[in-house]
Amino acid sequence: MTKVLLADDDVELVGMLKEYLEREGFAITTVHDGEQAVAEALSGQYAIAVLDVMMPRMNGIEALRRIREHSRMPVLMLTARGDDVDRIIGLELGADDYVPKPCTPRELLARLRAILRRTESGMNADQDRLCLVVGALQIWPGQRRAEWNNKMLDLTSTEFTLLELLARNAGQTVSKNELSEQGLGRPLARFDRNIDVHLSSIRQKISAFADGRTVIQTVYRQGYMLTRD
Repeated sequence: MTKVLLADDDVELVGMLKEYLEREGFAITTVHDGEQAVAEALSGQYAIAVLDVMMPRMNGIEALRRIREHSRMPVLMLTARGDDVDRIIGLELGADDYVPKPCTPRELLARLRAILRRTESGMNADQDRLCLVVGALQIWPGQRRAEWNNKMLDLTSTEFTLLELLARNAGQTVSKNELSEQGLGRPLARFDRNIDVHLSSIRQKISAFADGRTVIQTVYRQGYMLTRD
């Protein structure tokens, strides 16, 4: 049974989401403040954490920051509808995705499953040894591990998925809608900047080992392309 950490100070909402997700086969642990969320998340027993931005004792953004200092576990953020600043900050800090509140249990379930599908390897030992090579980039899809010039890239689950998609189409433009559908598990919504923020983070992490060279190019009004060199 997949264990999910749900952190939100809205007791009524948490109760409703917990009941719904448990009916769908998840094991849910709930906490109601940011400090508890960090302590539970770093216990290593959860497959994914859901963090509300607005929580007492420590907000969700700071909780995410502290989790990312020690763990790459998938994190889904709950943000106020229309609050682009919190969404962008969360993504820049390593959140895998976000759901605007108020949200339905069904929408939250869909986002959880999409993230978990990306993180579950489900591959055998032979597949784990396969390596995708594009120039100085090496990717082991089965292990969800990526290196640049033999240096480990510290990627979130979503960042790894997006980089793998670009690598499999190296030298070709991949549209933002394709990246959203295959990387986030949903069509690209109007004004959705998720893909842009994730790609910006990936670029920064690669540039640290690539002498600042831009290896992921923006193709104006079309999408992104990973160069072959």
